[in-house]
Amino acid sequence: MNRPLLDQLRTPRKINRLVIEPSYRQGDFDSHAVDCPFLFSHDGRYFMTYVGWDRTGYRTGLASSTDLEHWHKEGLILDRGPEGSVTQYNAALTSILRDNELFGPATPQKVGGRFVGAYNAYPEPGYEEGPAVIGLCFSDDLQKWEVGPPILVPDPACAWEAGGLYKAVLLEHEGTYYLYYNSKNTPKWPWVEQSGVATSRDLVHWERSLLNPILPNGKPGQFDDVFASDPVVYRHGRQWVMFYFGNCSDGHARDSVAFSNDLLHWEKSGEILIDVGPPGSIDSQHAHKPDVITKDGRLFHFYCAVKSTPNQKVGDVTVDEIRGIAFSVSNQD
Repeated sequence: MNRPLLDQLRTPRKINRLVIEPSYRQGDFDSHAVDCPFLFSHDGRYFMTYVGWDRTGYRTGLASSTDLEHWHKEGLILDRGPEGSVTQYNAALTSILRDNELFGPATPQKVGGRFVGAYNAYPEPGYEEGPAVIGLCFSDDLQKWEVGPPILVPDPACAWEAGGLYKAVLLEHEGTYYLYYNSKNTPKWPWVEQSGVATSRDLVHWERSLLNPILPNGKPGQFDDVFASDPVVYRHGRQWVMFYFGNCSDGHARDSVAFSNDLLHWEKSGEILIDVGPPGSIDSQHAHKPDVITKDGRLFHFYCAVKSTPNQKVGDVTVDEIRGIAFSVSNQD
């Protein structure tokens, strides 16, 4: 275990507020919930893609910041597609191909002159209803995206992913593209989620790893005994670092980290990096779905914070939870 690196990944200073939250206005793409942050830097500003939920399905928005602490919503960047399309009900852009370095510039990378993103889409209306698929999308300006066909669909022969595919994260290393994703074993609750990887040399033909799931569930009673999900992967020196969240049989989800030398074999740290907060706090139910970015040598760990609020009226909508984006940050040197 790389203990010196683990020390660099701790971000003990929680901001304890939502930096991106639902609009709570009927008709907005993010009226009821905000989820799945993905961070990058471009043209002197920081950006975050995030997924909004409006009780029909997912759509994707963009926010910008100059300091990583205060964020401005830029609006919808990936809308649902036409009737009969794969994105008819859901269009969740969850990552963009970017610089791999953990303490690097986090700049998006082009392939063939265009930016490349990964999306997932569920086939039915409602909250993550039906077995989702994963595809790629392409952009000239990071704000308008062209959706391509699915590249991965649930494989009934693979029990761990037969129920559908979730968040997808792209990276490229030495001419190979890696697509990390999590999946569920059955489409109806209760299910378990684990994480795997597929690789490609051309972004068209993809091959699942024979080692899948490369990030399995923990043992009963461990913090990731139900889910080991939402992997995001960056490099620090010779070491690859995977941030992910574990969902526990105690009903709470928390962020952790694993390490690899080859992008395929992973060792869990066993440490909870972001834990749930005390009763009544913004993350008293879940502190999960990580992404990280650095500024002036400090690590900012963004996550989805969830507080249970059954049948609560907020704005002009009613919600059972407050779900938005928060962050924690490493100590000042």
